[in-house]
Amino acid sequence: MACGFRRSIASQLSRVLDLPPENLIKSISAVPISRKEEVADFQLSVDSLLENNNDHSRPDIQIQAMRLAEKLKCDTVVSEISTGQGTVNFKINRELLTKTVLQQVIEDGSKYGLKSELFSGLPQKRIVIEFSSPNVAKKFHVGHLRSTIIGNFIANLKEALGHQVTRINYLGDWGMQFGLLGTGFQLFGYEEKLQSSPLQHLFEVYVQVNKEAADDKNVAKSAHEFFQRLELGDMQALALWQKFRDLSIDEYMRIYKRLGVHFDEYSGESFYREKSQEVLKLLDSKGLLQKTLKGTAVVDLSGNGDPSSICTVMRSDGTSLYATRDLAAAIDRMEKYNFDKMIYVTDKGQKKHFQQVFQMLQIMGYDWAERCQHVPFGVVQGMKTRRGDVTFLEDVLNEIRLRMLQNMASIKTTKELENPQETAEQVGLAALIIQDFRGFLLSDYQFSWDRVFQSRGDTGVFLQYTHARLHSLEETFGCGYLNDFNTACLQEPQSVSILQHLLSHLAAVAHRTLHIRNSPPEVAGARLHLFRAVRSVLANGMKLLGITPVCRM
Repeated sequence: MACGFRRSIASQLSRVLDLPPENLIKSISAVPISRKEEVADFQLSVDSLLENNNDHSRPDIQIQAMRLAEKLKCDTVVSEISTGQGTVNFKINRELLTKTVLQQVIEDGSKYGLKSELFSGLPQKRIVIEFSSPNVAKKFHVGHLRSTIIGNFIANLKEALGHQVTRINYLGDWGMQFGLLGTGFQLFGYEEKLQSSPLQHLFEVYVQVNKEAADDKNVAKSAHEFFQRLELGDMQALALWQKFRDLSIDEYMRIYKRLGVHFDEYSGESFYREKSQEVLKLLDSKGLLQKTLKGTAVVDLSGNGDPSSICTVMRSDGTSLYATRDLAAAIDRMEKYNFDKMIYVTDKGQKKHFQQVFQMLQIMGYDWAERCQHVPFGVVQGMKTRRGDVTFLEDVLNEIRLRMLQNMASIKTTKELENPQETAEQVGLAALIIQDFRGFLLSDYQFSWDRVFQSRGDTGVFLQYTHARLHSLEETFGCGYLNDFNTACLQEPQSVSILQHLLSHLAAVAHRTLHIRNSPPEVAGARLHLFRAVRSVLANGMKLLGITPVCRM
């Protein structure tokens, strides 16, 4: 849409300046919209037209802008031409703007904003995104929540832009913790508790065995031996490990369903226990593997013994490490997906780990390592429920649903709902997601239930309320008005401002003043189209963020 207006302006400038329109389009930019004052829609930077001149010979930019503006004329597209600081400004015909925006929103639906020429030239890429990645045999910890929210958004955005996205949940399903858990279950586990409340029981066992291992060297030794048995393929040890893994994944699938998140592949570190040995052989064949006095194997990424650049890739007993398995996973994914980009979404504490993994891939001869990217984020602090410190995401989801139900019950305008629990959960999840996106990505932030459930400002509750209110207007008046509309009825500054912004704050205020009920049919129909367009754009944006819009609340 904006590209069409930009082309029209470039066409007129082309005739005056005797330059090809395509050379001018890049110099025409949209003007940031201001809520405080009405501004032009587009501006031409005169400076960019004269960028080939050197500073000594360039004429005064302001004089050039005024001379150029005098040669231009308003037409069916441009209603007003003015000058700014070194710019020529263009205001688009308001009726044309209204008609074009509304028609485009209605025609494009969920694809609105994505059919722009800005994206048409983008090559479609194969993108792999690894996110969430909880640890098997442990309940879903809130520490994995940010990875799930951010990774899901990145995947949604890439898919919306037409890329082929593969969402991978890379489970922590291998490593020394399974030595501890296997030993712990043999010491403290109960089959009945495992069947009735599997992850809660495994968590309790894991906590207990860690305490014992810290005080008793025999328990720690037993844990090491159990993990060695796993690495060597001992059938009894593997059967117990498989049971833990299956129970965990069943629980995770249920949690992801509540979150509205899906994955194309559930893999894990266990997939690469054999391939990690191939990685070690490859490192050794390239002369990169060094044995330490303790018997571990390391790679010196600095080449000069810098301790901060030493990466351990094998334990003294020959078992693999997290870094080794990540190397094997990356190599396997390139063979499987031939990706153009692979993105890892984890907390910033793993920044050094991924730097080392990418660097090792490079020195192993894999040039595609430069296609790998780590997206780090800060940590959520102070998340508590009424029962105390939160460990598990399910506790947070239950708390959200309960608090939202109580909030909705206390508000007089709350509608009678078919499924109040589901609505409360969707509104609560929106609140949680928007709270998470409000701060800087890399910043740690202090969690606050009060901020999460605020109904005013840039909050998830407000977004859901606005969407539900706009949907209610369509339900109430839609049948009689949604066939056609007269754009001349939408020339009030408030209507134009909503069109320019397509924001929920403006719409929430406007539906109280731009009345549909008791307005002339033409005016009512035009306003209903306007509000439907806002709701459509709002819903599209919410879905990109991973929010399911509610229609009643």
